Amino acid sequence: MNSTPEHKRVLLTGVTGFVGSHTAIQLLQKGYHVLGTLRDMDRADSIRNTIGKYTTNIDNLTFAEADLLDRNIWRELTKNMDFVQHIASPFPAGLPKSESDLLLPARSGTLDIMEAATLNGVKRIVVTSSIGAIAYGKSSQELKQTLDENSWTDENNLKDTTAYYRSKTIAEKAAWDYLKNNDTGLELSTVCPGAILGPILENDFGTSANIVISLLNGSLPALPKIRFDVVDVRSVADLLIRVMEMPKAAGNRYIAASARMSFKDIAIILKQTYPEIKIPRYEMPGMFTRLLSLFQPLLKPVLLETVQRRVDLNKAKRELQWMPISAAHAVISCAESAIKHKLIASWKN
Repeated sequence: MNSTPEHKRVLLTGVTGFVGSHTAIQLLQKGYHVLGTLRDMDRADSIRNTIGKYTTNIDNLTFAEADLLDRNIWRELTKNMDFVQHIASPFPAGLPKSESDLLLPARSGTLDIMEAATLNGVKRIVVTSSIGAIAYGKSSQELKQTLDENSWTDENNLKDTTAYYRSKTIAEKAAWDYLKNNDTGLELSTVCPGAILGPILENDFGTSANIVISLLNGSLPALPKIRFDVVDVRSVADLLIRVMEMPKAAGNRYIAASARMSFKDIAIILKQTYPEIKIPRYEMPGMFTRLLSLFQPLLKPVLLETVQRRVDLNKAKRELQWMPISAAHAVISCAESAIKHKLIASWKN
C-alpha cells in the first residue's frame, strides 16, 4: 500500500462508536496520528482508556468535541489532515421520534465535512455508509437480480426501507453529488457494511450486537425467519483503512460483509458455543415476526429481511485483497465480549 502512516494525520468522526473505536485502534497500530471527534469531552478519558488496552500508540490519539450539525467546527478540525474517516452517524437503539433526527445530521454533517476537507486540501475522505444504501427500496422484479455496488436504495420507497436506511442513502448520494458538482481535488470512497458484530469494547456498542444479545438473554421466544449480511467490526475497520490507503479505491463504493446468515444460523453457533444457555430453536413464520415486533422494537427494522436479497460480496476481496473474519467468529466474539461486559442480564458466572 502506498502510504507512510508515521507522519500522516487522520480525522476520525465518531471515535466512541463501535466502528469508530475499532478503526482508531487499527489506525494507531499502523502509526497514524488520529484526531477523534466525540459529542461530549466527558467521554474522552474512558474511550482513551478503552482504546489504550489494544494499542501501544495511544499517545498519537487526541480528541475534539464536535456536533455533526456544527458547520464551523469542521473547518478547524480538517486543517492539516491527510485523510478523513467519516464514521459518525446517528443510529438510535430505538426508532427515532422524528425521521429528521436521522436525515438532517446524516446529510448535512457529511456535506459540511466534505466542504471543509476540500477547503483544507485533505487528500481523501472515506464515508462509512451502509448496505442499507444499496439493497433496499426494491421492486419484486429488482429483487430477482444480484445487487452490488452499482445498486442504490430507492429512499422514496417507504415500504422497503427504514428511516436509518433512508438517512444513509441520502447522505451517501449527497456525498457523490458534491464531488460531481464541484471541481475539487478531494477523493471520495465509501464503505457499506452489513450487520456489524464482533467484539464489544465497552457498553457503548453497535446496535447490531443486539441480535446476539437478544438470543443469549432470552428476550426472543423464537427465531425470526429472516436473513441478513454479517461482518465483523474488525474487518470493517480493516476495509476502511484499505479504502483510505489504496489508490485504486478512490471513487469507489465497497460492500463490507463476509456472509449472509439467518437468526437460526446464529442461534446454532451460540448453542454450540454455550450449550448450557437456553437459546430458541423454533423459527416463527413471518406473520408472527410482525406481531412480535409490536412488543420487541429490535425486530421492527429487520422485518424487511423477510425478503430475499442477493448481494455480491466479492468486490472488496477481489480489488483490495480484503480477507474478512468469518461470520461465525464475528458471532462468537460478539457473544464473548457481551458476557465479559455483563450485557447479558440473565448470565450467571
